[in-house]
Amino acid sequence: MRRLILLIIGCWLLAVSYAQQVIRVEKGNAKSLLDAVAQANKINADKTAKQLFILIPDGFYDLGETVLTRITGHNIALIGQSMTGTIIQNKPDIKKEGISKTAIFQNRGTNIYLQDLTLKNALDYYAAGAAGRAVTLQDKGYRTICNRVRLLSYQDTYYSDNDMSQFYFQDSEIHGTVDFICGDGDVWFERCKIVTEKRTLDGSGRNVIAAPKTSKTLWGYIFNRCTVENIVSNFEYARGWNGTPHCAWLYTTLLTPEKLNKNRFDYRGMNTVQNDFKEFGTMDAQGHDITPKTNVVTFMMSKKKVDGDKEITTEQTCTDETILTAERAADYTIDIVFGSWRPDKIIKKMEKTTQKLMKRL
Repeated sequence: MRRLILLIIGCWLLAVSYAQQVIRVEKGNAKSLLDAVAQANKINADKTAKQLFILIPDGFYDLGETVLTRITGHNIALIGQSMTGTIIQNKPDIKKEGISKTAIFQNRGTNIYLQDLTLKNALDYYAAGAAGRAVTLQDKGYRTICNRVRLLSYQDTYYSDNDMSQFYFQDSEIHGTVDFICGDGDVWFERCKIVTEKRTLDGSGRNVIAAPKTSKTLWGYIFNRCTVENIVSNFEYARGWNGTPHCAWLYTTLLTPEKLNKNRFDYRGMNTVQNDFKEFGTMDAQGHDITPKTNVVTFMMSKKKVDGDKEITTEQTCTDETILTAERAADYTIDIVFGSWRPDKIIKKMEKTTQKLMKRL
């Protein structure tokens, strides 16, 4: 009987091995990690390729000044051992800072899945001068899922760089100072921890969490049941980058509500005065509803043009109520926003599979 049981277990393990494509990264070896990504890109070059798993043990993976490591394959899962123990870091030269120049990973694949790891861009933000744009994940892909993923940087930490994108974050953590969640598409953040770092070394200045520039999707950035932790500097929820930016904060917990600036959203648009910025069900750390009954904001943008020897400045304004009604807030659901794509259900299935695979590290 014992032999029979061992035979059955052996056959099951063999079946799992053949059913799943797995690449194991050598612990703490950055080259091994980069090689694994390159190999996965080749194996899963086709969009119909079967799910491939890159297993990454806890360790520090120092990429040095390496930037824009591309994920071009499809159905690739990068699975770390733990969110705070598996750390992938790069440190670009401050002279090369830029939103499209500094990312650790630049994703161009479909159905990419990240779980239980940290991406840290260690560009020297406070020495970078006027701008310190240092991206962890520049996502040009489609339907990326981040589950228990920590993104550490300051400016432009996460960049959703696909105007038709659908992306999803769950139980993740994102740090930054200004516009540190920025870009296009429909992106849902579920139960995430949003941490605003010091804008300057002495803590002066103000932070802006999100800078959407959505134009081709209906929903933009949705923060649902997230927690905002504030480190010294005052902050605002969002400001418009371009296009017709959408951003909603639903059932947010503010650990330091007094640090949220009066307008709650930045009324000064960068390249647009259009907006769809909303809020509903905001709470303090004790769970008390602290949502204002009303918050009417007049968004403004100045434009300058030269006419002969004169410089003419024109002002554009847009006034809007930012507090949602309960009826309108009820429209924000995953199935309405994403349709047939249910990333929350995908996570449940992936966690069962990855739990078995990680035991083989």
